[in-house]
Amino acid sequence: MPLQTEPVLAELDDLLDRAKASLRERVAPDAKVDPTLLDRHQHAAHALSWLATYVEALRQLAAWSARVDGPVETLILKIGFGEYLSQIAGGIPMSQNEFARLSDLGIDWQPSDAARAMMAGNSPEARADLAAQLADRRGAATFGAAGLDEDLEMIRDQFRRWTEDKVVPHAHDWHLKDQLIPLEIIEELAELGVFGLTIPENLGGLGMSKAAMVVVSEELSRGYIGVGSLGTRSEIAAELILGGGTDEQKEHWLPRLASGEILPTAVFTEPNTGSDLGSLRTRAVRDGEDWRITGNKTWITHAARTHIMTLLARTEPDTDDYRGLSMFIAEKTPGTDDDPFPTEGMTGGEIEVLGYRGMKEYELGFDGFPVSGKNLLGGVTGQGFKQLMQTFESARIQTAARAIGVAQNALELGLQYALDRKQFGRALIHFPRVADKLAMMAVEIMIARQLTYFAAWEKDHGHRCDLEAGMAKLLGARVAWAAADNALQIHGGNGFALEYQISRVLCDARILNIFEGAAEIQAQVIARRLLG
Repeated sequence: MPLQTEPVLAELDDLLDRAKASLRERVAPDAKVDPTLLDRHQHAAHALSWLATYVEALRQLAAWSARVDGPVETLILKIGFGEYLSQIAGGIPMSQNEFARLSDLGIDWQPSDAARAMMAGNSPEARADLAAQLADRRGAATFGAAGLDEDLEMIRDQFRRWTEDKVVPHAHDWHLKDQLIPLEIIEELAELGVFGLTIPENLGGLGMSKAAMVVVSEELSRGYIGVGSLGTRSEIAAELILGGGTDEQKEHWLPRLASGEILPTAVFTEPNTGSDLGSLRTRAVRDGEDWRITGNKTWITHAARTHIMTLLARTEPDTDDYRGLSMFIAEKTPGTDDDPFPTEGMTGGEIEVLGYRGMKEYELGFDGFPVSGKNLLGGVTGQGFKQLMQTFESARIQTAARAIGVAQNALELGLQYALDRKQFGRALIHFPRVADKLAMMAVEIMIARQLTYFAAWEKDHGHRCDLEAGMAKLLGARVAWAAADNALQIHGGNGFALEYQISRVLCDARILNIFEGAAEIQAQVIARRLLG
């Protein structure tokens, strides 16, 4: 008999409404959120964000279950509802040692009989059954039907096969040697249309949906997050130009981005500013019809080999917030290993990192760096921050998809090791704690996957989805880290050895909670939206 989720979801909606009302009393005494009070009650605000994320995630898991059928899917639904309802009642993990509790929000919850019955669905027997099903289906593209249409599943199959052939055999070596992803891989991605996936057909792209972008990003990142992230550069640049560029800029740049003729990088973050983009100090000064840029940037991904930079700088010198920022399409010469930054007025140095290595990270310095006047995005100053905000929905959906791919990779590695490794006369998967880890990985990956697909669906249908995109990114990043950590634990001491792939996946997973909006920033943004 299928779970009757509707009454429990209605119960959760009421709980969420009470949580919002309670927090508003603390942070919005005059109907408008007071930033000082919101900071003072930050833990409670973030608890609200996680509660809302869980409610939406369960809603999408229930919607998924109505589209699919099978023993794996039934178990995922039962365990997923059981675990997340129990966490809502007892404490949602925001990190390893921080929990979102209803008491933080000044409310309590007495679950109905229906909710309590669902909590019991996450039983040892159910988890053992799911682990056994995973072992039987280890060759599956996903563990449990994704619930997508036939065209999207065909796209998944195409990119999964390509990734297995071209990426998986080499990814760990690229990581260990800290190598840039070979140009041959980038050229093949361009031929497959990855860089123009969502760019309109009349501007040289494939004109596909954000849902297709999610599936492609998921499968590429399952092979190596660096490969999955190559498309992110073009996605951000294309969104900026589509949303804020002039017709001439769209016609000039988008076909070249789509074909892979030019590779872009995003140049936003500065030392000591982090997520506080409004306080950027890099300045752009007029030089006749053109501009000269001076300042420093950091954590710039794939900076050396790229042809253009979407560069955020201050054009209004008498401002000290977001209103004085403008976006530029700054052209540069791609570098080489011997001379990574040959363009006049620009220098750079590599930042050595734990993971996410295939494109490398850099600090950049600009000293009178020239930018053509025609490359001011939109042709109007002071619009840079607004233009950037318009890209965040797509960027965070894509990041959530990358997180799912990394988590899926961790699950597959953990499962394979648990099947192959024998201890005390039996395979590791037959030990309940190992089976539990694998089962919960599969469940949480599906929950994050469905939340991400929903955010993409909202975007594809022209709906505002910054809230859903933020939730998908917030949950997806935590799920990826948990999956990688647990898969390494299954490997035991071998997981700590660099020769095992899971050591790379753990390092790669860690960045997902930081870039494209750190978890704490993401929770803050979600809370602001929830409180209106």
